[in-house]
Amino acid sequence: MGKVTMDRSQSASVDLLLREELARGNRARASVVPVFAHFLDSDGPSLFSDAIIAVMRGQLEHLTRQLLAATFSDTGRDAPETVVRQALSNRLAGDANVVDHVYSVALEGLIAKNLEQNCAIDPVLSPLLQELIASDNAAIAEIAMSVLAAQSRFSLNHTRMELPLGELPFEVFARTVEHGEAAANDADVAVGNEALPKLKSDYDEGTNRIGLLARLTSAMRGGAVAGLDLAHAGLGLFASSCASLLSLEREHAVFACHEGQTVRLALMLKAAGLNGAASERQIALLGGTKAIPGGLEAISQVYARDMLAAHMQQGVPK
Repeated sequence: MGKVTMDRSQSASVDLLLREELARGNRARASVVPVFAHFLDSDGPSLFSDAIIAVMRGQLEHLTRQLLAATFSDTGRDAPETVVRQALSNRLAGDANVVDHVYSVALEGLIAKNLEQNCAIDPVLSPLLQELIASDNAAIAEIAMSVLAAQSRFSLNHTRMELPLGELPFEVFARTVEHGEAAANDADVAVGNEALPKLKSDYDEGTNRIGLLARLTSAMRGGAVAGLDLAHAGLGLFASSCASLLSLEREHAVFACHEGQTVRLALMLKAAGLNGAASERQIALLGGTKAIPGGLEAISQVYARDMLAAHMQQGVPK
């Protein structure tokens, strides 16, 4: 006989479980900003791992230092170390989009480190990236070489707990620069006339790591499915391939790689076209802590995509 299909009660049960897990994940992601803002000024125990908090603190502080240096670079004097710095730090830590992205970057770095230690998955040069560098397609090979350099920088920046302004996605970059200008205005401090315009003109999203990964997965076209093999592709290409194939923001894909988001990732991989066995292999590498619903394999790829689309905009920072 053919594959056993679920009856209506089983189907409704799986559907409810998936929707509850997606909603729970959305609430968890939405809690990142208020929880992080609270623990910035607290020495108490954190809902996040100490490692995540430490990296996020360092990256936000690095963004602050870069903005201050750029803002006052052509004034002939150092930036005020207290008033403006504090105002800028408060603004960045209170911006949901900025904090959400910083969380995603910190989480990706920590997961990549764990995969290297526990599964021997190279965070910089994966087997798939090696193949793309050796591609007969000159355009793909060139982008792949740039991705290799960008991945190396990312790994080093994570170790240093740094986040260069140029590595931010455009929307986050624009908001961050606006905060730099607004913080100086709040403190009634004059800024240089040329610094911020130059910062904006020098920015090129297509040449930062996330932009390069997006360009590479786009150039791969249908071949981006190969990026869904975590051990072969590495985390950077895995997350970007998932985001590209499902037309999602990359932060969604990275968040789904958290060990507590097993069901969300399983649904994403189903929507991207992976079968149950392949999906389970990826989740096992990431140390997923929740069982995959038994009826997930029986739902269609189209239904999985529709369910994701209905939930991805919920719990997302605005």
